[in-house]
Amino acid sequence: MRKRLVILLSGFLLLAGSACNEYQKVLKSPNVDYKYEKAVEYYNEGEYDKAYPLFDELLILYRGSEKAADVYYYYAMCSFELKDFILAAYHFKNFAKTFPTHSKTEMAYYMVGYCHYLESPDYSLDQDYTFKAINDLQLFANLYPNSDKLLSTNELIDELRAKLERKSFERAMQYFHMEYYQSAVVSFNNVMDDYPDTEYREEAMFHKCVAAYRFADNSISEKQFQRYIESRTAYLEFKEYFPESDYNKTLDKLFANIDQQISELKSQS
Repeated sequence: MRKRLVILLSGFLLLAGSACNEYQKVLKSPNVDYKYEKAVEYYNEGEYDKAYPLFDELLILYRGSEKAADVYYYYAMCSFELKDFILAAYHFKNFAKTFPTHSKTEMAYYMVGYCHYLESPDYSLDQDYTFKAINDLQLFANLYPNSDKLLSTNELIDELRAKLERKSFERAMQYFHMEYYQSAVVSFNNVMDDYPDTEYREEAMFHKCVAAYRFADNSISEKQFQRYIESRTAYLEFKEYFPESDYNKTLDKLFANIDQQISELKSQS
């Protein structure tokens, strides 16, 4: 058994050594077309780490030739397959600008947005790449409204916008929990203004009501009357939107306090 394992291991090492030697020969070969053929072969076999250095060299060797565009596209795809999405996005964008009439230009524009989509982080983190992805995918949709990629593009955009929507809502909730009630009211308004169909509308409007009431309650006496009026308006808007909400019992008690405060402040004026 041990002898058999030694034989198998020896065979494996010979094959690995042979493959390594072959690759070195390809790298050192002066035959440009041969290098291109092998680079494409490595790419098609999923050996992107081998294909990438070859296409990198071929970019210079084929510059100005008919194959220059194909080489560059493969090069960008290698970056993508090696999961260097930022670099891949750069090359896809450059490809599209350099070869505007090439058959792969449409896909290159899509890949710019898709690469940035893959770089888009969790909603709690900085969303720079989310904005980039939305802009790039929207550009693709505008340039190629009849593309077979349009449906998936719109789905990606919706997913990215949902991430921004959640971040906006969670930021407002953070202000609320930190008792920055004025900032919370503004932020909840922003959520509903920026995302009119937001799934967080009921929660946002409820917490806006509570925040507006607490902001009024903690205000100096000179400003309380106007702020209680504003909190009552927020309550009435909520009741109009969500007459059957589970939050209504809580808000009805709140409204009774608001109404009482308004009546008392009126009597004092």
